[in-house]
Amino acid sequence: MSIALVTGANRGIGLATSRALAQTGACVVLTGRRLADAEAAAASLRQEGLDVRALELDVTSSDSITAAAERVARDQGHLDILVNNAGVLPEATDATEHHFANPELVRATFEVNVVGAVAVTEAFLPLLKRSAGARIVNLSTTMGSLSDQTNPASPYYGMVVPGYQSSKAALNSITIGLAKALAPTGIKVTAVCPGFVQTELTPMNKEQAPLTASQAAQVVLAAATLPEDAASGTFVDANGTVAW
Repeated sequence: MSIALVTGANRGIGLATSRALAQTGACVVLTGRRLADAEAAAASLRQEGLDVRALELDVTSSDSITAAAERVARDQGHLDILVNNAGVLPEATDATEHHFANPELVRATFEVNVVGAVAVTEAFLPLLKRSAGARIVNLSTTMGSLSDQTNPASPYYGMVVPGYQSSKAALNSITIGLAKALAPTGIKVTAVCPGFVQTELTPMNKEQAPLTASQAAQVVLAAATLPEDAASGTFVDANGTVAW
């Protein structure tokens, strides 16, 4: 049985991804910053007959990350799939005045979207290396594509959300470096754009989003279950490769 862990999984894409992975027969460790939220989400999936366990994991707390890794090591012994889903977009609701960007919000965004993903990956790599063919999925976005940000023909060209976009560009770079570092191990790493999804992360025009969280979870699931001959270190969405 595969063991999967999803960060920020008590709602939205994280919850939908946990369901999709569990429906394949995996045992899913559903994590959330608050244990009560994670337990409630896990309980809802267990009512569907799925094998889902709740675990507290705050990606901005080294103590929380260490404790979570120790718990998985003790209870499951290894990890086959890590989905770095936890992310924030505080600029979406920023009402303060600034010339370009709010430095405090940029700092907070990087702390979760970049440093958090790196810290969680570092802590769980020993468990991933115990797997016969582990997979790491980093939740990114085409909004972070440098190619799209500089292409006037791109639908994302007019979007200027500095903290969020640069954090995802940084996460894409982390994906490339991690894939190269892990090439000898057989662990595959993928950055995934789930698309424009109806979640709480994007309160701006959320009702216009064409995708449900369940639909978006399918591209995450595909990356989490890459075949052995698939490439590592790629950036993809539902339609295929996304330009860096």
